[in-house]
Amino acid sequence: MSSDATEHDDPTGHDDPTGMTADEKRHDQLTRAPKSDETDAAPRITTEERADGVTRIDVADTAKVRPGGGEAHTRD
Repeated sequence: MSSDATEHDDPTGHDDPTGMTADEKRHDQLTRAPKSDETDAAPRITTEERADGVTRIDVADTAKVRPGGGEAHTRD
C-alpha cells in the first residue's frame, strides 16, 4: 500500500475499523433495508477459471436480481 492510502483501501479488510470482511459488509448492506431478506444477499454471478486463462462470468441461476427482464425488445 502506498503511504497516502487509507484503511479503506485495503481490500482484505484487515485494517477496517468495523472488523467486518468484505463479504460480511456486502451481506449487511444488502439485508439492511426494511423489506429485504436473505435472498437479497445471495450471489448474483458465478465465475469459472478456464485452463486457457480466460475467466467466464455468468449470472447465477439463483440470482434474485437479473439483468434485462421485462418485455423482449425487437429491432424494427
